[in-house]
Amino acid sequence: MLTPIQVYQFLSSEGHPNHGVKVSFVDDEANIPLCLQELALTEVRPTLVIVGGASGLDSGQQDQLRSLFNQVLAPLAEELQLHVVDGGTDAGVMSLMGQARTAVNGTFALVGVAPRSVVHLPDHKATHPDASTLEPHHTHCILVPGDNWGDESPWLAEVATHLTGSYESVTILINGGSVTWQDACASVDEGREIVVMAGSGRTADIMVNALNGKTVEDPRMEPLLSSGLMSSIGLKDSPTALKGAIRELLLK
Repeated sequence: MLTPIQVYQFLSSEGHPNHGVKVSFVDDEANIPLCLQELALTEVRPTLVIVGGASGLDSGQQDQLRSLFNQVLAPLAEELQLHVVDGGTDAGVMSLMGQARTAVNGTFALVGVAPRSVVHLPDHKATHPDASTLEPHHTHCILVPGDNWGDESPWLAEVATHLTGSYESVTILINGGSVTWQDACASVDEGREIVVMAGSGRTADIMVNALNGKTVEDPRMEPLLSSGLMSSIGLKDSPTALKGAIRELLLK
C-alpha cells in the first residue's frame, strides 16, 4: 500500500521556509518502484548510500566530519548528479549530508528511508522514546514499516538498488553504532561495495582494523570481509584524493 505524497516544509535556522520534503509511505517491497514513480524518481543514476553515526555522533565528531561532506560528498554528488540515499532524519551523518547539499546549492536528489513509527512528522508525533524528526534539507523521504531503528536497513539498501538500475552504487560507511552493522550487511546483500572511512570512529574503525588484518572478535565481521566488497579510505586524505577514489568506483 502507498499513501498519498505529503510535502512538509520546515524552517531553516534563520526562520525561513526550506523547500518541501516529499514524504511517502510504502509497506510492501513490491511497491517500491511505484513509490519512486510517484515521487518522480524514475531516472536511474549512479547512487551514493551514506550510513553511519546518528545520535551517537557528538558535536566534536560532527565538526571533524563536516569537511568530508562539504568538500567531498556533496560536491561529488552535484558534479555527477548522483542519487544520494541515507536514513533521512535530523541526526549525525544525515544532518551533515542535508546541510552539505544546501551549502553547495545542490540539485541532486537526497532521499531518506526511515521507519514510520520512529519519525515525528509535523502533523503526527511518534510515541517512540527515541523518535526523530526529518532532516529538512532532504528532497524526499520514504517511510517504511518498523518500530525500531534498523528496521529500515534492508529497505534503504533496496531503494538504492532501484534508483541505481544498471549504474554503479557505493555505500560510504562513517563512524556508526549497532544499526550500521545492519546497514553494511544489507548493502552486501545487494552486492554493493562499501567504502569505510578510516579514522571516523566507532564501528568504522573496528571494520578498518579487520580490513587491516587485525583480530576483530565480532561475528558480524566475517561475512562482511568474505564478501570481498569492503575497502577503506582515510578520513585525513585530501579532498581531491577522496573524491577521486569514490568517483572511480561510481564510474567504473
